[in-house]
Amino acid sequence: MSLLATKSPFYATFKSLGLLYLFILFGLFLDSFYIVKITENAQLYANISMFLGFVIVFWQVNKRVKEQMISAVIIAILGEYLFSIVLGMYSYRLGNVPHYVPPGHAIVYVGVLYFSKAKSIIKHRVSLEKIFAIFIFIYALVFLIFKNDVFGFVMTIATLLILKNKPRERLFYLAMYISVAYLEIIGTNYLCWKWPATAWGVFDFLPSFNPPSGISFFYFLLDLGCLWLYKQRHKPAWRRMKNIRKIRLNISEVVN
Repeated sequence: MSLLATKSPFYATFKSLGLLYLFILFGLFLDSFYIVKITENAQLYANISMFLGFVIVFWQVNKRVKEQMISAVIIAILGEYLFSIVLGMYSYRLGNVPHYVPPGHAIVYVGVLYFSKAKSIIKHRVSLEKIFAIFIFIYALVFLIFKNDVFGFVMTIATLLILKNKPRERLFYLAMYISVAYLEIIGTNYLCWKWPATAWGVFDFLPSFNPPSGISFFYFLLDLGCLWLYKQRHKPAWRRMKNIRKIRLNISEVVN
């Protein structure tokens, strides 16, 4: 049975976020300080691992998601060079943008997307949203109290406030927040990259931690960019889908 159609939320979670988290743990390990002690080609091995993973995922998803993955890679390339190289918001181990990073963004996007679209997950959507929101708030609060992560806390609160009025996207973005938090903790502890002690190393009134708790706020730009590009390339299909949603909503209101 497919991931999206399975009746087991545990199976759906493992096949999406579970495999994603394992891949992140393994892939970033190849570029970690552990491997650097053994070889100078650590980043090369991480690049090879990521491209293999990207090809496998790309081969399995449908045409629409394939297009979104390509969009994610393009947007990630532009964003990474802008935020890391030009603006210096964070820095990678070798001072470059590793080749594994842009396709890595696409894989994270797909993993969270399939988790949030699985029928068994949607069935428990309301409960999961509450659990995720509470976890995220506590997570950011702990970082604020014990790590003085003001920057991360501000971004977390901004994220939760925005999602309050976004019921259709809420589960996806809450799951994305948690996934990015996991990725950032792994990456920074492996010393693959690091964040400055204040917001972007510029705003001293916003102390930050390595990593900031709410940094997934900027990952949302990637997700919105993918959606915007897809809309631009498929305007008629997108209008039809919006009309179908309106019809279903009107029917639901009449029935209730």
